[in-house]
Amino acid sequence: MTISPLDVHRQANATSPDLAAALETIAERGVEFVYFQAITITGRVVGKVAPAKHFERLAVKGVQQHQTAVANLQGTREGVLLAGGVNAPEYTAIPDLETFAVLPWDTSFARVFCRLYEPDHLTERAGAEFSCDSRGLLRRMHAGFTDRTGLELRTGCEPEMTWQGEGLEAHFRPGSSPAYHIEHLERNRPIVKKVIEYAQALGLDMIEGDYEDEFQVELNFMYDRADLTADRLITYRQVCKQVARELGIHASFMPKPATGMMGNGCHHNFSLWRDGVNVLAEPGITRLHLSELGQHALGGLLAHSAGAMLINGSTVNSYKRYWDAGQFAPSRINWGLDNKTCTVRLSAVGRLEYKLPDAAVNPYLSHAVILAACEDGMKNAIDPGEPTQGSSYDAPVDDRFPALPLTLGEAIVAFRADEVLTQAFGPDLSSLLIDFHADEWARFCGYVTEWEREMYWSDAP
Repeated sequence: MTISPLDVHRQANATSPDLAAALETIAERGVEFVYFQAITITGRVVGKVAPAKHFERLAVKGVQQHQTAVANLQGTREGVLLAGGVNAPEYTAIPDLETFAVLPWDTSFARVFCRLYEPDHLTERAGAEFSCDSRGLLRRMHAGFTDRTGLELRTGCEPEMTWQGEGLEAHFRPGSSPAYHIEHLERNRPIVKKVIEYAQALGLDMIEGDYEDEFQVELNFMYDRADLTADRLITYRQVCKQVARELGIHASFMPKPATGMMGNGCHHNFSLWRDGVNVLAEPGITRLHLSELGQHALGGLLAHSAGAMLINGSTVNSYKRYWDAGQFAPSRINWGLDNKTCTVRLSAVGRLEYKLPDAAVNPYLSHAVILAACEDGMKNAIDPGEPTQGSSYDAPVDDRFPALPLTLGEAIVAFRADEVLTQAFGPDLSSLLIDFHADEWARFCGYVTEWEREMYWSDAP
């Protein structure tokens, strides 16, 4: 009899020391409720809450949700419910017990991240990994990447975001910027203090932060294995929303909050490791300050950045960030040595900074993109070319790589054409991403904006 992945996960949980540790924590800290969290294709957190007295049973059995939840239960303009329609089965969410944590703002609640499986009563694919589970996809892809290459992807994210509320306005000299101004960090001190306190309590090693622009604060945590970093970014976002509720202000990860404001990026700094050694670095100085393997990984990332834009810039609003030249968001596919205007910046020896992902990114999919693209680059020895000198906005276009899509519509076309990425994601998830974002693009194209009224309401005769 074949044992399904669902059975394997259940059996592992039943005998896991992490289950005993979670039950001990529940008893010691008086936990009354537990959130079973899953991640949708857009990075939204969905799930169920259960009384803690049922945690031991549900840790093995799992919880059920309608599969369309993975697409935010989004219906198309034609009324079709994405990810299977109303007749889709439920998926089974099984917790990864090592992610169990008590919420510091209310210790009667805890949370645990889950992976998703087809239910075990189906006649076909019973107990298989749910193909549209982005969190499960990253785990599988990273394991396969390590098996094939012996490498581990380690990343750190820079989550920029917008905080708005009374007293948070910036005050600075016209023509200058409030960036890095300690006075403005002081204005945001209640935010900074509480976010770091809660994040540390949930296992994030907070390392540094700064005031980036009016209403924009960036607080960073230590880099780690890619799947751990993705979980921590989701946790960080939840922390920020909770802090905003407590302080009576607004917290947003919208990529471009307003015209003229700095966009909210989420740069991914990454390196590749084998046996505790960063293989992107090399003793001495090489031609491009990267090892040969690092050059090929970079070449692969550049070659697939056009196709990856549907992931890195997943909303209509995302592309307003790339159009606003001069605000350090890339607008073409290139790389440079400590060049903040490029798609990829070699920011330190052995560390590459991928600047395309924005603050709304699904971190599981963005890391999956890096894995697939870098592996293709290493496999096919893709040359990244020479680094860009000076501003990217004035540099000639490198015709060796596709143009960077600058609308969500262009990004859909580029993703559909990228066989490396669509094969890595699989046909089900790839099709769902295309359908979801194509519907969003169609909705936007059919919507009359205030800009259009301002431009055309009184334009004729």
